[in-house]
Amino acid sequence: MSSPYDIVDQQHKKLYGEKLYQAVSSAKLLVVGAGGIGCELLKNLVLSGFKNIEIIDLDTIDVSNLNRQFLFRKEHVGHSKSLVAKEAAKKFNPNVNINAHNGNIKSAEFGVAYFKQFDLILNALDNLDARRHVNRLCLSADKPLIESGTAGYL
Repeated sequence: MSSPYDIVDQQHKKLYGEKLYQAVSSAKLLVVGAGGIGCELLKNLVLSGFKNIEIIDLDTIDVSNLNRQFLFRKEHVGHSKSLVAKEAAKKFNPNVNINAHNGNIKSAEFGVAYFKQFDLILNALDNLDARRHVNRLCLSADKPLIESGTAGYL
């Protein structure tokens, strides 16, 4: 008997067609930021059939995040945004492969060589300096960037 996740996978095949389905399901994505925009992106990517996602965020969950970052609950306060977002997103589809990093995107470990392994990078940052850094890395690695960052929380 098929699981509900297998049925959704079959629906994605019908909706996308075989070629696009294979491209989506095999693409390796990097999401930078697990806050308000990052939570939405991660959920949408998982529900759209992307199966190989890495997420990086250096922040921890604060009570003030709970009203707009829907993957997080009160019991998550003080925990890593990326690690909690990973576990919450896997509830939408436990077959997705999400690798979470609690770290600073400007750390040496996340350099050009690291970026080269991805097919697409998605920015969900509210820090202009970090957004520019990711943009430079994408240019250096010759990787496409989808920018959805903000100017910050007001």
